[in-house]
Amino acid sequence: MHFAKQFSTGFLCVLSILTQAQSIGSLHGRVTSEQGEALPGVTIMVAGTTKGVNTDNAGHYQLKSIAPGSYTLTVSFVGYQTQQKAITVKEGENRSHTFRLVSATHELETVSVIGRSEAKEVNRQAFNVTAIDASKLHNSTLDLSHALDRVSGVRVREAGGVGSNINFSLNGFTGRQVKFFIDGVPMNNFGSSFQINNIPINLAERVEVYKGVVPIWLGSDALGGAVNIVTGNRQRTFLDASYSYGSFNTHRTAINAGYTAKSGFTFQLNAFQNYSDNNYWVTVDVADINTGEYYRNQRVRRFHDTYHNETLVANVGVVGKKYADKLLVGVTLGQNHADIQTGARMVSVFGNWYRRGNIVMPSIRYQKDNLFVKGLNVRLTGNINLGQEQNVDTVYRRYNWFQQFKQYDGLGSERERSLYKFRNNNGLITANVSYQLSEKHSISVNNVFNTFNRRGSDALYPNSERYEQPRVNTKNILGIGYRYDYNDRWNTSLFVKQFSQHNKYGVTYNPSGNFGDVAYLTQKNSFSQLGYGIASSYFVRKNFQLKASYEKSYRLPETDELYGDLINLEGNINLKPETSNNYNVGFSYLTNLSRLHRFTFAGNVLYRDAQGFIRPRLNTNQTKQVMDNLADVTNLGFDGEVRYSFKQLLTAGVNMTYQNLRNNTRFEDGYTGESPLFRDRIPNMPFIFGNADASLFLRNVGAPGNTLTFGYNLLYVHAYYLYWPSLGQDKLDIPQQLAHDANIVYALANGKYNIALECKNLLDSKLYDNFSLQKPSRGFYVKLRYFVSK
Repeated sequence: MHFAKQFSTGFLCVLSILTQAQSIGSLHGRVTSEQGEALPGVTIMVAGTTKGVNTDNAGHYQLKSIAPGSYTLTVSFVGYQTQQKAITVKEGENRSHTFRLVSATHELETVSVIGRSEAKEVNRQAFNVTAIDASKLHNSTLDLSHALDRVSGVRVREAGGVGSNINFSLNGFTGRQVKFFIDGVPMNNFGSSFQINNIPINLAERVEVYKGVVPIWLGSDALGGAVNIVTGNRQRTFLDASYSYGSFNTHRTAINAGYTAKSGFTFQLNAFQNYSDNNYWVTVDVADINTGEYYRNQRVRRFHDTYHNETLVANVGVVGKKYADKLLVGVTLGQNHADIQTGARMVSVFGNWYRRGNIVMPSIRYQKDNLFVKGLNVRLTGNINLGQEQNVDTVYRRYNWFQQFKQYDGLGSERERSLYKFRNNNGLITANVSYQLSEKHSISVNNVFNTFNRRGSDALYPNSERYEQPRVNTKNILGIGYRYDYNDRWNTSLFVKQFSQHNKYGVTYNPSGNFGDVAYLTQKNSFSQLGYGIASSYFVRKNFQLKASYEKSYRLPETDELYGDLINLEGNINLKPETSNNYNVGFSYLTNLSRLHRFTFAGNVLYRDAQGFIRPRLNTNQTKQVMDNLADVTNLGFDGEVRYSFKQLLTAGVNMTYQNLRNNTRFEDGYTGESPLFRDRIPNMPFIFGNADASLFLRNVGAPGNTLTFGYNLLYVHAYYLYWPSLGQDKLDIPQQLAHDANIVYALANGKYNIALECKNLLDSKLYDNFSLQKPSRGFYVKLRYFVSK
C-alpha cells in the first residue's frame, strides 16, 4: 500500500508537470537595425520578471517557458532607442516577433549632413570626439577624405583629383601629426594602395574624429588627434554593392559582403576600385616650348594624371566562441598606378613619369572579453605589408601644358632618372588589455610596435651603393590608462605613454675632399620620451555636457619624413621628435523647442604649445617639399557647430573653425636680435574655414518606403599666405575658396535600391588647396547602389 501510494503521488506530479509543459508558451524572433542589419547582444527582458535573453550573432533570440498571459517586452541596446512591446502568449504557442531598433544617435538621415554622435559609449567619454554616421552617406560618391572634410576643425588639402596626395589637418595639426586607424589598428603601414582618399565611404559604418587627446586604446604617437574608421563588418549576413560613373572618366566600384553562420563561422569581404583620367580643366600660363612665346591664362586639360587602384580585404574565422569572441585571419591585396602630372607647383609639367605600387598584407585579429575572469578584455592584432612601390622616370623630355614636348638625346629623365623598386617591409603588432576593477574603476594597457626596413634596387644603376644604404626604423608606444566613473554624470581618465624610436640610415660624405668622391657612413639615433594626460567629462544636465582635457604629447618623425617618398617629399634625416602641450575645453547641448524643431550646439576651445613643430616647406629649388622642425609654435583657436532639424522633413547645419598658429621662436640662427618672424602667422596653413549644408526629405515618393532627398553643401576657406608675412617678399596668397556641391538621392524599397545624382563644384570655381595646384573643375556623377541584409 505504501508503494502504491508513493507511485500514485509521483504519477500525479509527473502528469501535472507534463500538463503544465503543454500549456507553457515561448517567444522567438530577430532584432535588426533600421537598415535591416542583425544586432547581436541586444537585451530582451520580460517586464516585471527576471526572465531575459541576449540575441546571438545573427540577431536571433528565444525566450522559453513562458506561462500564458499578457507581458511587456523591453528591448535595449547601446546606441539605439529602447523599445517596449505588449505581447500576449497563449497556451502552447511558440510566438514569433521581430524588432527593428531605431538609432539613438542624432546624426540625421542625409547624404550630406554630419552630426555629433550621441550614442552612450561615445557620449560618456571624456574625449572631444565627433562621429560621422557613415551609413547615412553610403549613397554618395564621397571617399573617406571628402566626408571628413565636412567635420568642424578638419581641413583636407588635395594636390589634385582622384588619388592625389592629400594633407589632413585637425585643429592646426597636419599630416602625420594626426593618426589614422581602421577598427582601432594603426594604418601606418598600409602603403599607397590603401589611403583615406581612395577608400569609399561604404567601407565604413562610423568614423570617429578625436580632437586633441586620444584614448589610450588607440595606441599611437598622435600629436593632436586621431581618426578611427569603424567598418561595417558586424557578425551578420549582408551585401552592399555600388557603382558610380562621372566626369573625367571617373569610375568607382565598391562591394562589401559578410556571412555569419549559426555555428559562429564568419567570412567578410571588402573590395573597391577607383579609376579616373583626372583630365579636368585648369587655367595656367604656358610658354611655347619651341618659340618661347608666352600665353597667359590658358584653359587647358590635364593630360597625364590617370589614376587607378584595386583593393580587396578578406577575413575568415569564427565569432562567439568560448575561446574567442572574434578570431579572424585575413589578407589585404591591392595595387595602384598614378601618373604624375606636376611637381610641388604647376610650373613643372610631366608627361611620362609615373608611380605604381601594391599591398600584400596578411593579418590576424583576436578578441575576447571576460578572458579567464570577468572584466578582463583582450585584443591582439598583427600584420605585415610585403607590398612594393616603384618610381618610373626614364623618358628624357620636357613638356608644357599644350602637351608639346622637347626630346633630348642621351640618358635622362623628367625629374630624376629612376626605375627604383622598393619594399618598406612594414610590420605592426598591437595589444590592448583592459580590466574592470569595480563598477567605478578600470585600467587598460596598450602597446603598439612598428617596424620599417626599406630595401630596394634600381635596374638602371645595379651597382650603386646608394640603394644599399640602410633605411631602418623601429617604433614602440606603450600606454597605461586609468578611468574613474564617479556616476553617470562625471568620469575622468588619466594616462601615461612611453615613446621610443630607433633609426639606422646611411649618409654621404667626401672622404678625400676631391670633387666627385662620395662614400657612405652608417649612423644611428634613438629617441625616448614620456608623455601623460588627463580627460574629464561632466553632464550639467542630461542634454548638456562639458569636457576638458590636457595632454603632454610627442610625435616621432615618420619614415617618409626621414627618408622621403621619392615623389614630391624630400627626406630629412635630421628631424627631431615634436612635442606639444594640448589643452581642450568643449561642450555639447541638445534642445527640443517642440516635437517639430530640434537644435544641437557644440563648441571647442583649444590651445597648443608645440616645440620642434614639424611642418612642410619648399626645398631650395622649389620643386619638392621637405619637412623641417620649427622651434616653437602656438595655436589658440576654436571650432563650433550648430544643427537644426524640422520633423523628418528638413535638416541644416553650419560649422566654423578658426586657428591662430603663430611662430613663437623669438631668437633664430642668422639674426643678431629678435627674429622678424617672431609671432608671424604660420604660412601655407588655412586659418578660417567652415561648411554649411541643408537637406530636404520627401517620404513615400512613388510608393511607400521610397524617399527622395535633395542635398546641398558649401565649403568655405579663407585666403592665406604661402610665405612668411614679415619677410616683405611677394606673399603669393592662396585665394579664398567657395565650393558648392548638390545632390539628389532616390531610395526605393526602404533603401534596398538607390540612385544618386551629384554635381561637385557646381559653379565651376577655381579651387586650390595648395599654391597653384588646381583642384577639379565642375563634375557630374551618378551612383547606383544595392543593399540587402538578413
